[in-house]
Amino acid sequence: MILSIDAGTQSIRASLIDEKGNIIALQKTPITPYHSPQPGWAEQDPDYYWENTCITVKKLLADNEVNIEGVVITTQRGTVINVDQEGKPLRPAIVWLDQRKAKLEDYPSPFLKFAMKGLGMYDIIEHVILESESNWIRQNQPEIWKNTYKYLFLSGYFHFKLTGFYKETTGNMVGFVPYDHKTHHWTKANDQKHKLFNIPMDKLPELVHPSERIGTITKEAAKEIGIPEGTPLIAGASDKACEMLGSGADQPNIGCLSFGTTATVSTNIPKYKEVIPFFPSYSSAVKGSNNTEIMVYRGFWMISWFKKEFGHQEVLHAEEMNVAPESLFEDMIKEIPAGSMGLTLQPFWSPGIKNPGREAKGSIIGFGDIHTKAHIYKAILEGISYALKKGAQQTEKRTGYKMTELRVSGGGSQSDVAMQLTADIFNLPTHRPHTFETSSLGAAMLGYIGLGKHTLSSAIQEMTRFEKTFYPQKKEVAIYQKLYDKVYLKMYPQLQPIYKKIQKITGYPKK
Repeated sequence: MILSIDAGTQSIRASLIDEKGNIIALQKTPITPYHSPQPGWAEQDPDYYWENTCITVKKLLADNEVNIEGVVITTQRGTVINVDQEGKPLRPAIVWLDQRKAKLEDYPSPFLKFAMKGLGMYDIIEHVILESESNWIRQNQPEIWKNTYKYLFLSGYFHFKLTGFYKETTGNMVGFVPYDHKTHHWTKANDQKHKLFNIPMDKLPELVHPSERIGTITKEAAKEIGIPEGTPLIAGASDKACEMLGSGADQPNIGCLSFGTTATVSTNIPKYKEVIPFFPSYSSAVKGSNNTEIMVYRGFWMISWFKKEFGHQEVLHAEEMNVAPESLFEDMIKEIPAGSMGLTLQPFWSPGIKNPGREAKGSIIGFGDIHTKAHIYKAILEGISYALKKGAQQTEKRTGYKMTELRVSGGGSQSDVAMQLTADIFNLPTHRPHTFETSSLGAAMLGYIGLGKHTLSSAIQEMTRFEKTFYPQKKEVAIYQKLYDKVYLKMYPQLQPIYKKIQKITGYPKK
């Protein structure tokens, strides 16, 4: 049996998963995502993650007496931790949601800056320098940076706590570090990324590939977490990468949608290509390949936003009925036709650096006196799918691979309405995996591959399957195609000048 540990943003989940992809037992512990000591900051105590993981695993194993053959960790991406020579955290972890900004220093030079602007890449270079957590720590907490023995992602911290080794998986290299996504190694000394991030190589952990052995559970860790001493720890990958693998999406013709807080459209490609110029395709859970990814940053967070701002009555009613509020919203929108009676939403509640531009804002157009909050709810679902379809088309154009089917994971995949309208908007068969825990499942698959009990092919064949498939409906496909081509794709180009004027007048979003 594989013990799969998924340390997410809002919960720690521990699962026991067998060789057939069945989740034999699951234990979940909700956690506080972060604390904000200053506006825009997002920090969490690294020991808080570890202690809650120990609590979760101990409870799971106390209730289930099984033989643990291996352990695999998958975590949230981009959360960083500084540790000293003894592996003790020097400061709180900076969570991936953090919005603090570093300062620009002496890179790039004026000449190089001019050249980068000519190539259309300076905004991206500036963005990564400002967003780099290591740059901020080095500039604002120099003593902590000086005393940092290793600079780790959350997964690397867990690996150390369990085995005593500073090792990180290439499948989790999503963040501001000098990593080469083409070669799946740390970049060479003369690479420009060292100027962007300025992290000495000796502060970085050793890299291993997904499914390779990191080490074994130490005696000290065994006492704390309850996993038998000597149990192998197998390298996993990030939550998104494991989610793709757990959905069985190992081929470039399979589009993998994640209906989570951040909604994404991804594919697994055998050769490195950048879907958005100058933005990397990330190393995947499949050794030697990469995951393309285009995200709608706020994604299904918008459902939480909708519940908070417009769904008070439904939330209270759901509590009385002991059901999820989303089930009531599902009932509300079942009879609303495709296109929400002309209401069309552009889901740029939090714009990006490039896709779309920083000035973008969310928009809803087409209101009439017939529209209710139910129409807005369905328009949100449609708007997210429109944005993901645009990302899918960009992916196809840049990679040369045509998507022929979709796999959908994340909380939003539990909605039949969301799944069906996605099938209609994409005009593709859309599969819901047999388990909601695709990230944990993908991690377990890597564990069995690492133990030699599965190959990649047999793991996908025997451990992944579909709970339900949604097929495109001809009438709805025609409506959505016209709305997508003639309305949605026109919105951003036509509204962009207005967004820029709003930004100039109000100062929001900041440049």
